[in-house]
Amino acid sequence: MSIKSELRSELVKAMKSGDRGRRDAIRSVQAEVQTRRTAPGFSGTGEDDDFYRQVIAGYVKKMRKAAFEYADLGGRGKEMSEKLSFEAEYLSRWLPAHLDEEQSRKLVAETVALLGVKGQPRAQGRVMGHIMRAHRQEVDGGLISRLVAEQLAAG
Repeated sequence: MSIKSELRSELVKAMKSGDRGRRDAIRSVQAEVQTRRTAPGFSGTGEDDDFYRQVIAGYVKKMRKAAFEYADLGGRGKEMSEKLSFEAEYLSRWLPAHLDEEQSRKLVAETVALLGVKGQPRAQGRVMGHIMRAHRQEVDGGLISRLVAEQLAAG
């Protein structure tokens, strides 16, 4: 079953069961899909799974960032942060699995050692480029960026 069909099926189930969280997440992705399709310069049908994965990945990335920002607001942003975190987690099931934080931390340490840039914060772009070229599908770029900065700053 294609991702598009799965989303449609999940939306129907969510609406019948009254699950507003899943319903809202799926509708948001469908809106993102439509926005991408109607963007200037778009070519193709936008029906394949790769297209949907790209849209979902972009949406999940935005929601995780926004959830983090809402969490920084304390009590006022807690509810919204939880909602956005749920959406990101729920939609991640259609994305390829990423290395967890511990595995990512190990990959970063190995790469820093390989490149010999320990204690050189200005080498972040070089380390990021090396990791992303070899492991783009396996890693969360935001997490890797944070871990590289921590690793290089630690010296």
